[in-house]
Amino acid sequence: MREPIASYPRVRVQGDGHQVVSQAGSVLLVETVRRTGLDQAISAALAPWRKSRAVHDPGKILLDVALAVALGGDCLADVGMLRAEPAVFGQVASDPTVSRLVDTLAASGEKALRAIRAARAEVRRHVWRLADGKAPDAGRAVTVDLDGVLVIAHSDKEDAAPTWKRTYGHHPLMGFVDHGPGGTGEPVAALLRPGNAGSNTAADHITATQLALAQLPKKYRRGRQTLIRTDSAGGTHNFVAWLAQRGRWLSYSVGMVITDTIHQHVLKVPASAWTPAVEADGEIHDGAWVAELTGDVLDGWPKGMRLIVRKERPHPGAQLRLTDADGMRLTCFATNTLGRPIAELELRHRLRARAEDRIRAARATGLRNLPLHRTAQNRIWLEIVQIALDLLAWMPMLALTGKARLWEPRRLRLRLFSTAGQLVTTGRRRILRLARHWPWTSHITTALERLALLPNPG
Repeated sequence: MREPIASYPRVRVQGDGHQVVSQAGSVLLVETVRRTGLDQAISAALAPWRKSRAVHDPGKILLDVALAVALGGDCLADVGMLRAEPAVFGQVASDPTVSRLVDTLAASGEKALRAIRAARAEVRRHVWRLADGKAPDAGRAVTVDLDGVLVIAHSDKEDAAPTWKRTYGHHPLMGFVDHGPGGTGEPVAALLRPGNAGSNTAADHITATQLALAQLPKKYRRGRQTLIRTDSAGGTHNFVAWLAQRGRWLSYSVGMVITDTIHQHVLKVPASAWTPAVEADGEIHDGAWVAELTGDVLDGWPKGMRLIVRKERPHPGAQLRLTDADGMRLTCFATNTLGRPIAELELRHRLRARAEDRIRAARATGLRNLPLHRTAQNRIWLEIVQIALDLLAWMPMLALTGKARLWEPRRLRLRLFSTAGQLVTTGRRRILRLARHWPWTSHITTALERLALLPNPG
C-alpha cells in the first residue's frame, strides 16, 4: 500500500540563523519617518521630558512603540519586535523604560498631549506639500469625518462603563481626513470617553472638531473649503450652530434623526419634487430618490441650512422602522452647501461610509482594546495609535501607486512588511537583500526609490 503524499514539504528548523531580518519590509515605514521628519519633530516636542544623562530619547521611544503598533502590535511590550532588529530600527529601549515614559507623559496630562499633537500637525503640513497632487487637499478642499468607536474592555479599567450595545468599555470619538476614492485616510482627532458617553453629545463633537482642525494646515481651520461630515450623532442644534458660527463658516454635512415633524413633511412632498439618487460613477441609483424639505421644519436651525431627505426601497429582508413611510426607507441629512444639485450632495454625504473603513483599520492598528489601566495612560496610547495610522496613510500616499495605495493595514503587513530579508555588510555599507521570489518585492523596492527622491527634512 502506497503512503499518502503530504500536502506540504517537510523542512528541518534550526534557530541559529545569522544576518536574517524579519519584517524586512518595515524599512518602508522607517524611511517614511526619516523623509517626513517625524522623528525630529517628535524628539523636539518631547525634549522637555528627557532627563539628564538619559540614554534613550523620549521621542524615539514613543515612535518605536508607534512603529510596533503599525506592524501589528497591540501593547507596549510588542516593541520587543523592533528591539530584535537593531540593524533596522537602531537601539530600542527596554520594556520598563517604555512604561516609565508613558507614565511620565500621562502624569503631564494636556501638556504632553499638546506637544505630541503639535508635532504631528507640523509634519502633516510637510507631508501634504510633499504629496502635492496626491494630498487630501489636492482639490483645495478637505473633508473630515467624525465617528464614534466602541472599544471593549476585558478587565476593569478606569472610565470603562456599559455601552449602548450592552458591552463594557470605552466610547472614543474619532476624526479622519478622507483621502477620497484614490486613497485611504489619516486620523486627526481621538477623544477618549467613557463607555456610557452619549452618541449625540454636542460638546464632545465640538471638542473633537477642534482637535481635528488643529491638525490641518492653517488655511483649512475655517472657511467653506473644510467639510465636517458626521452621522446622525452630529445632528444637534448646538453642534450645527457651532459649525456655522460667524467667523468660522465651516461647511457641514450631518445626518439627522427622522423626527415626527420631518416625517410629516416627507409625506407632503409631491411626486414631482423627488429626484433620482446617483452613484459615484454618475449612474442613476435604481429605487432611490432625494428631495429637499423647506418651510417650518427648518425653524430653530441656523440660517442657510438645507434639509435633504432620501427614500429608497429597502433591501430584501430589511425591516422598516416607524419613521419610514409608504414602504420606503427614509434617511435625512443637513448641509449648508449651496449651488450644487441635491443628488450630488446626497452622494457626498453617503460617502461618509468610508469612515467605517478607517475605523476598521484603526481597530487593526492598536484600537482593538486599550491596553493600559488609567485613562491618562490610554490617552497617550491613543496618540501612539494615531501616529501609527499616520505612517500607514503617509507611506502609501508618498510611495505607492494604483490599487496598492488603497491597501489597508492588514494587507500592507501581509504583502509588504512581512517580507524576509538578509543583511549583508560590505565595507562600511549595510545592504538589506529582500527575497527575490516574493511577489511584492518590486512594490517595496519601487516605493523605496520614490521615497529616496524626496528632499531631506529641514
